[in-house]
Amino acid sequence: MISRTHGHPEPARREARAPGGSAEASGGPRGTHTSTMRIGELARRAGVNVQTVRYYERRGLLHDPRGRGDGYREYTEATIARLRFIRRAQELGFTLAEIDELLTLRLDPGTTADEVRSRAEAKIAEVEAKIRDLERIRHALGHLAGQCHGGHGPVGDCPFLDELGPIDRIAVEAR
Repeated sequence: MISRTHGHPEPARREARAPGGSAEASGGPRGTHTSTMRIGELARRAGVNVQTVRYYERRGLLHDPRGRGDGYREYTEATIARLRFIRRAQELGFTLAEIDELLTLRLDPGTTADEVRSRAEAKIAEVEAKIRDLERIRHALGHLAGQCHGGHGPVGDCPFLDELGPIDRIAVEAR
């Protein structure tokens, strides 16, 4: 089949098996066959861009895909699930380093629910601290904005800018 976007032959889908030979080990349920895809399709189906996939590979969040003799890399449905896990964890505020730890916990059969819960509770405490900081910033900005009466006067008379501190006019003009 010829790809409409690039004019290159598109490889036929084929069954993907993990090194142990089972579909389950490659991420599919027992007894199912997992098809493979190229990076563009993987990115589209996972809702990310190709550069993101490559970045996650470099960071070690995604395993190196199996290479084929023609230079194309092949990905499975398990990689889509992993990408979605990463994206959802990011939406919840986890850093890539924390996501790497969560992935390790997820895949370790010895991980207990208490370990995962403690990570979630630590993230909640971090988010609550950020909320307190943002509320403090909002209060300070509201106070400063309340001192500024607006109008068409010179900015030199603006208490908001005065509170932020002086700026040397020579340094500004040098830009």
